[in-house]
Amino acid sequence: MKEFVRRHCLYLAWFVSLVAVAGSLYLSEVLKYEPCKLCWFQRIFMYPQFVLLGIATYRNDKKIIPYILPLCIIGGSISTYHYAEQKIPALGRIASCSIGVPCTKDYLNWFGFVTVPLLALTAFVLIGLLLWNGRERSVEEDSLGE
Repeated sequence: MKEFVRRHCLYLAWFVSLVAVAGSLYLSEVLKYEPCKLCWFQRIFMYPQFVLLGIATYRNDKKIIPYILPLCIIGGSISTYHYAEQKIPALGRIASCSIGVPCTKDYLNWFGFVTVPLLALTAFVLIGLLLWNGRERSVEEDSLGE
C-alpha cells in the first residue's frame, strides 16, 4: 500500500485537489453560499494546486512537491484558524471578517463539527501527506535513475 501511494502520490493529490475545487465551486456557484474572506484565502492556496498537480501528474514530475507543500501548510493554517474561529465563540468575537459574509457563518455543520473550513483543512492535510510520502524515491526508481 505504501509503495502504491508513493508511486501514485501525484495522481492521488491531484484528485483530492479536484474534489476540493469542485466542492468549493459547487457550494458557491450552485448552492449560492457566498464565501467569506478566509474562505477566499483558502481558495487562493487550493486552486493553484489543482493546476500545478494536474500538470505534474501529466508529466509524472515529482519535482513539484517542494513547491506544493508550502501551499498546503499555509492553506491548512488558514483553515485551522477559520475552523477555530467558527467553533470557539471568543475567537468569533474578534472576527477578521468585518465586511461581507462573517467568517463565523456556518453554511454546513454536519454531525455538529464538519464545516467548510474543516473540509478544506482535510484536503490540505491529505495533499500534504500524500506528497510528503511520495517525495521519497523508491528502490525501483533509484535503480532506473542510475
